[in-house]
Amino acid sequence: MASWCELAIRYPKVTMSKKILLPPDAFLKVCPSRAVLSRVGQKWTVLSMVALQDSALRFGDIRRRLEGVSQKVLTQTLRAMERDGLVERRLYDERPLRVEYALSPLARSLLPIVSALKDWAEQSLPAIERHNRSFDRKFAA
Repeated sequence: MASWCELAIRYPKVTMSKKILLPPDAFLKVCPSRAVLSRVGQKWTVLSMVALQDSALRFGDIRRRLEGVSQKVLTQTLRAMERDGLVERRLYDERPLRVEYALSPLARSLLPIVSALKDWAEQSLPAIERHNRSFDRKFAA
C-alpha cells in the first residue's frame, strides 16, 4: 500500500474544506515522512542500529555498548524502533526471562546509510571542532 500525505485546504469565507492526497514529500509540513526522518536521525536510534548490526543483543548489552544512554531513553528508543518496524523484539520463555533485540529487514536496508553517517561523524570530528573554535573566536565578545 502506498503512503500519502494528506493536505487539507480550507476555503476562506466558506464552511467547507477539501482533502488532497499527495505522494510522500518530507518538505511538506503535513507529510508523515518527517516523523520517519526524525526517528532515524536521532543519535540513539543510529547508535542502536549500528550496535545491532552484527547480532541480536539483550537490553543490558545494548546499554553497555551505548555509553551514556539512560535506561529510560534506551527503552523509549527501542520501543519506538519496534513500533516503526526497525527492531524485532524476541521474548524467550526461559527463567529468568530473556529478551533480545535484532534489526529487522527494513532496518537492514537503512543500515548502510546510518553506518556511513556514524563513520562520517567520527572522521569529520576534527574538522568540525576546528570550525567550531574558529566560529567561537570570531563571535566571542
